Amino acid sequence: MEGGIDTSTDTSAFKECLSLTWRNPYVLRLAFSAGIGGLLFGYDTGVISGALLYIRDDFKSVDRKTVLQESIVSMAVAGAIIGAAVGGWMNDRFGRRRVLLIADFLFFVGAVIMASAPGAALLIVGRIFVGLGVGMASMTSPLYISEASPAKIRGALVSTNGFLITGGQFLSYLINLAFTKAPGTWRWMVGVAGFPALLQFILMLLLPESPRWLYRKGREEAAKVILRKIYPAHEVEQEIQDLKESVEAEIKEEGSSEKMNIIKLLKTKAVRRGLTAGVGLQVFQQFVGINTVMYYSPTIVQLAGFASNRTALLLSLVTAGLNAFGSIVSIYFIDRTGRKKLLIISLTGVVVSLGVLSGVFHETTTHSPMVSRVETSHFSNITCPDYSSALNSGAWDCMTCLKASSPDCGFCSSPTNKLMPGACLISNDTVKDMCHKETRLWYTRGCPSKYGWLALIGLALYIIFFSPGMGSVPWIMNSEIYPLRFRGLCGGIAATANWISNLIVAQSFLSLKEAIGTSWTFLIFGVISVMALLFVIIYVPETKGLPIEEIEKMLEGRALHYKFWEKGNKPHEKSQAT
Repeated sequence: MEGGIDTSTDTSAFKECLSLTWRNPYVLRLAFSAGIGGLLFGYDTGVISGALLYIRDDFKSVDRKTVLQESIVSMAVAGAIIGAAVGGWMNDRFGRRRVLLIADFLFFVGAVIMASAPGAALLIVGRIFVGLGVGMASMTSPLYISEASPAKIRGALVSTNGFLITGGQFLSYLINLAFTKAPGTWRWMVGVAGFPALLQFILMLLLPESPRWLYRKGREEAAKVILRKIYPAHEVEQEIQDLKESVEAEIKEEGSSEKMNIIKLLKTKAVRRGLTAGVGLQVFQQFVGINTVMYYSPTIVQLAGFASNRTALLLSLVTAGLNAFGSIVSIYFIDRTGRKKLLIISLTGVVVSLGVLSGVFHETTTHSPMVSRVETSHFSNITCPDYSSALNSGAWDCMTCLKASSPDCGFCSSPTNKLMPGACLISNDTVKDMCHKETRLWYTRGCPSKYGWLALIGLALYIIFFSPGMGSVPWIMNSEIYPLRFRGLCGGIAATANWISNLIVAQSFLSLKEAIGTSWTFLIFGVISVMALLFVIIYVPETKGLPIEEIEKMLEGRALHYKFWEKGNKPHEKSQAT
């Protein structure tokens, strides 16, 4: 309801959202159907992290070349950049619903191509198709939900998109685990991704267009029919009136309801300030390292000293489960605590967690088991050549062994205790099997460590803090912070910034890890998180409980937003603040 913040929002938004189940299931149907776009986003993020372990086993060229591994992960992100950029324009031109239908089609085609790929090249092509679909859906789903939600529960409903993103990641880890013993392993993992896309395509055919988009395009009667299904009878007429005034004001300002360009966008104070906050949040969401954790979590678990692919996937499932749980927490607190406070709590915990991870990986790499000549000589004619020719072979430890590259070498642990000195051998499947036959563990990506469980605790803390705040709030803010006439374009700009940042992180993590080590990589993410915290305190406004049409007035009135601890004022008071 327009005109001020309902004081009951703090305590009843979550309960009201739940009550929709029986009071107005139509709104939930809109939210969850559109939110499947988030499920696609999450599934793709999660599935490749587990599938990559088996793709490396199938395609030796991928196993040998870090750049191919990074390309398989990041080409979907490159596609998403294009999808998000084009999707912003398409949303304003063709509507939210049609863009979601196109996204589903692209995702389905990409899943089929990946599942049937005979080599790395076609696999990458499939990843690009999937990326195009995910990029469109990532900014369209929260936008559609936001425009079809009552104001005081808008945050909770848009958070369902975040929940479905993390739910998709959790589902992908379950499916990865289920297919570890199946013939074709990774082909099933990536192929199953086509089913959510097909489901959403069918559901969206049965749903209407966004009412706000329809009104903006002059289809007032169609918009009113949908709004009457969304809002209670005592609120709907006021909502229609406010929407009418908002569109009329835009038309009066521009001279035409269709005229829109980038120069006009940058000259509009509210849009410029909204973009600063929205784009900044999307960039920092990626640069604090979340998709490093989600894309590479099984690899990170192996770096912490857990050798088995299946064990790595199982432990990563816990991480994905915590991520999904954090999204549920976000649904409860987003309209109760507020967007800004949730971001500040989230980033504070992220900084601490990354500090823990940096310290743990430093200890893991500096205290790895030594290489024993006795243990190595136990295996005939398969000793790592670099170790055999080294003048200082007595100083070699597991980490030194894994860094050997002519050819690649692996560490075969002691049969009595994995932390005792082991053997440094040539890395291939035959040697791996010989090591396993003697009840030893085989390491090629990380070393045995007594600190491995601490790394898992650090990862868990990181997810617990990240997910409710930085995981959900940037998408919510970008679905509500822009004026209606610029919402698709600005949402596309912010989503594109998110995916470009995602690409940079995904493409550079393994190379950065090899160049400076895992410990320093996480330390860099920690420093960026401190910068993100300062940015949120200074530039991000609180939009809790504000109707979409009132947020523009608030942004017109103020640029900096230090006093996040103050309770929200009425919109007209905020618009006069300095």
